[in-house]
Amino acid sequence: MIVAVSLQASAMKKLTALLLCTAFFALSVAAEECEQESREKNKTAALRLKLGAIGSILVAGSVGICLPVLARSVSALRPENDVFFVIKAFAAGVILATGLVHVLPEAFESLNSQCLNENPWRSFPFAGFVAMMSAIGTLMVDAFATGYYKKAHFGKSQPVKEDGDEEAAGEHAGHVHVHTHGAHGHAHGSVVPDERGGTSVSASELIRNRVVSQVLELGIVVHSVIIGISLGASESPSTIRPLVAALSFHQFFEGMGLGGCIVQASFKLSTMVAMAVFFSLTTPVGVAIGIGVSSVYNENSSTAFLVQGLFNAASAGILIYMALVDLLATDYMNPRLQNNGKLQLWANASLLLGAACMCFMAKWA
Repeated sequence: MIVAVSLQASAMKKLTALLLCTAFFALSVAAEECEQESREKNKTAALRLKLGAIGSILVAGSVGICLPVLARSVSALRPENDVFFVIKAFAAGVILATGLVHVLPEAFESLNSQCLNENPWRSFPFAGFVAMMSAIGTLMVDAFATGYYKKAHFGKSQPVKEDGDEEAAGEHAGHVHVHTHGAHGHAHGSVVPDERGGTSVSASELIRNRVVSQVLELGIVVHSVIIGISLGASESPSTIRPLVAALSFHQFFEGMGLGGCIVQASFKLSTMVAMAVFFSLTTPVGVAIGIGVSSVYNENSSTAFLVQGLFNAASAGILIYMALVDLLATDYMNPRLQNNGKLQLWANASLLLGAACMCFMAKWA
């Protein structure tokens, strides 16, 4: 399991680095002018606001993602308890609204800009198409990664069978082998103990939760980089000022959603810290990149609109898929929630509250 998770984390970091490099290159060479509404520009005041934004967004994101991780020490808030269903529903509402209300509309707006040529960009709904393909791609990666790691762990756990052992091998075909770090041993079978000492969970469920949390972080990172670069490259204080507060709340709620998934995945402490730091730094680093390229970056260029639109559409597809399939569908189809009317009521209220919070933020973000 250590090797599998390390490989997946390494692949995610490499892909994110590639996305950062691509965005940086594409935005830094954008120079074509396009007639847009003129905005008040004040580089000195804008720089002060942007430096404040880095600190504010960093703190908000760090607090948001750390809250669920720290709350795991409270027995009532552990993943095996009913309260966690309610918290996870809130997180799913936040992530779903982020994809549908924040990111996808921005993608449509960018790819329908008058700065882009009629053919092919404005003659076809590319934002919806890219979001759809991104969701399908996420489904494929999700299924492949989960299946691959299950097979890898199963293969490692089974010794070479003699002909007479074929029946025994068949009996174990549905079991997964997981290395449990807390016990420093090996668990053979379909159930492994929770690394925090909680209720045991199935090995396949544990693998699934780890894949979900890392794919979700990748989707969040994609649009966080774009948001950060856009804010950092802007020279208009009137544009930046409301974004600082809005993005701080945005990162806080999104961090809570991701943090809940990380806790449920039962990672080692070092992995949790790495994922939390990675999330917390993404938007501030994007702002810093935007500040660095602001002298050559033109936010009203056709290249800028194209890159922002495509990246946002891809991110929206990932977030919508993750919220609906990996978070909501999994929990709402769980017999534990279906057989408990009170828990269903609380989960529904929490889901709507999480979505409402992000919809409220859409007025400024």
